[in-house]
Amino acid sequence: MNTSRQFFCALMLSACALLSTQAQAVGYERGPDPTAALLNATGPYAVSAYKISKADAKSHNYGGATVYYPNAPGQTFGVVAMMPGFLAFQAVYETLVKKVASHGFVVINLDSVASADQPDTRALAVAGGLQHVVELAQEGQVPYAAVTDVTRRAVMGNSMGGGAVLSAAVADKTLKAVVALQPWHTTKSFGGVASPTLIVACEKDTIAANKSHSDLFYASLNPLLPRAEIEVRGASHLCSTFLASKAQLTTAGKASVAWLKRFLDDDMRYDAMVKGGINEGEFSRFVVQGF
Repeated sequence: MNTSRQFFCALMLSACALLSTQAQAVGYERGPDPTAALLNATGPYAVSAYKISKADAKSHNYGGATVYYPNAPGQTFGVVAMMPGFLAFQAVYETLVKKVASHGFVVINLDSVASADQPDTRALAVAGGLQHVVELAQEGQVPYAAVTDVTRRAVMGNSMGGGAVLSAAVADKTLKAVVALQPWHTTKSFGGVASPTLIVACEKDTIAANKSHSDLFYASLNPLLPRAEIEVRGASHLCSTFLASKAQLTTAGKASVAWLKRFLDDDMRYDAMVKGGINEGEFSRFVVQGF
């Protein structure tokens, strides 16, 4: 091989290696470079909504939903299913899920079949709702179909819904991320979860007291996987609901978005955020491990 040909081949190999490295670094980047201020605000995407009735949801064992999705033709976004807590319903989380969607996610705001359903029943509902929304997108007959990447899926939940998504993640090893907000469950060990998991606890929670819920759940997670337990300073069990203050909802929203960006989108720009960059003094604990 002559010298010019050797040089050309070496140049092409270097270019391919650079492109491969850049592709790996980018992941599924959506939106501008992250800052705490950006995450405190509504995201860069306008959001539309599509409702699924309780009657239509019955075949998949959940109680109906509203799908919030970015208005961004030509882009696709990962899917996040949100499960409510005991006696809660979609409106309780509307502010939170709209914020998450505005940062570049298709978010399913679910209802359970019955408002008093226990966590393992809710786990079946969140799995069923996620499956149904994905199937509708694959059929192409819903307005969110074109912007939905059905290969990237995650779950969120609050209180009994938070316990439910931990159970759901044990059953479904394909989930890319889990966000459990003030989780409650009678089961205390979730070593079977195979997804990067964020637990958001609240310092003054007397309903899902951290010592008997969040702390035990976190300690049981696989130590080889990315995981975090962060605790909102001075907040009660309701700090992710419509009864929370604006500041508390901002905190719950930015923590959820940062974790989903890093692990559902594989967006490495958010490493610093999930490792403490979102903490502006409103957390009493911030523990991140596994990566």
